[in-house]
Amino acid sequence: MITPYIVGITGGSASGKTLLLNELKKSFKETDLCVLSQDNYYKPLAEQYVDDHGIENFDIPSSIDHEAFAHDIERLKNGETIEVKEYMFNNSDREPGVLIHKPAPILVIEGIFVFYFQDVAEKLDLKVFVDARDHLMIKRRILRDAKERGYDLEDVLYRFENHIMPAYKKYIKPYKHDSDIIIPNNNDSFKNGLGVLTGFLKSKIQKG
Repeated sequence: MITPYIVGITGGSASGKTLLLNELKKSFKETDLCVLSQDNYYKPLAEQYVDDHGIENFDIPSSIDHEAFAHDIERLKNGETIEVKEYMFNNSDREPGVLIHKPAPILVIEGIFVFYFQDVAEKLDLKVFVDARDHLMIKRRILRDAKERGYDLEDVLYRFENHIMPAYKKYIKPYKHDSDIIIPNNNDSFKNGLGVLTGFLKSKIQKG
């Protein structure tokens, strides 16, 4: 069994983590890369912390089933295939799928608390931070949440001000300078960062 090279990718909400992953996957065979997203490890809606205005807060560490997340990372690291049920947030129009993750030479762990959870961070061989300006993150968040999660504009702005930005400052941004690579997603420099990361990971596969 070949021990995978484990890459952690984090950044603020709507900073461009999914964009980075989608672009990254284009340069690799399906068998080369396994991507595990923290987004599918949110606890059930009934178990989420509710703020003083009755709004669920998905942007605190306790919103994640951390034990299941860490356990599945370890299973993939040990060469096991895992199944994860897709998390739907409040989008009841779609039937959740079952995602199958197979071991691969490169294991990518993605999510806003990937560096915060110490037992997860300790498994990482490479830490990548996707950085974006606040106004770009909120614009992307509005577009994404309206399309994928069914939130209206007022709801998105409330969550951004009261949940997302406080969480970013407390649980995400402090780990920015612990990362090995910072990829800015504000302009064309994103392509440069993507190219560096892609080339480095390809070299890892070739050496393996």
